[in-house]
Amino acid sequence: MRRPDLFAIAAISGLALAGAMAADARSETKAPRTAKAMMKNAAGADVGRVDLISVSDGVLLKVALKGLPPGGHAFHIHAVGKCEPPFASAGGHLNPEGKKHGLMAAGGPHAGDMPNLDVPASGELKIEVLNTEVSLDEGDADSLLKPGGTALVIHAGSDDYKSDPAGNAGARIACGVIVP
Repeated sequence: MRRPDLFAIAAISGLALAGAMAADARSETKAPRTAKAMMKNAAGADVGRVDLISVSDGVLLKVALKGLPPGGHAFHIHAVGKCEPPFASAGGHLNPEGKKHGLMAAGGPHAGDMPNLDVPASGELKIEVLNTEVSLDEGDADSLLKPGGTALVIHAGSDDYKSDPAGNAGARIACGVIVP
């Protein structure tokens, strides 16, 4: 039994492969946009990092925190990229569509509203949060990389998911400016 000429098959396959590669290069998607926020407490101590990755449904936040008080803490995206203690400089929640506050509120949520964080007794937490209301695409109304920036804020207490404008979450205990 004679084997086919492998060189000829490779040459023909190479032409087909080169054409396919050229087509793939034209339709290839860009690498996802990324950003990060280094989280600090009011004393300026490092309390963790949040890596943000653009995904098809919004932005995935990979949260790694340490040294926080145990218990429930509201976790929001704020509309100004400043973190000067006591973090009022971060402004209100990111809310480009003028909605009501709260994941359970009629007419809500703000784009910056996210689920509470439940910090264990160790004070360390690793969690991933998907926010479908925001993007990392500069120029979008809901972009976290807008002029003036945005920030992530952790509050002293839990968000009640319905009280406007901030969910009765208490003082701001940690903040990180979102940067590309």
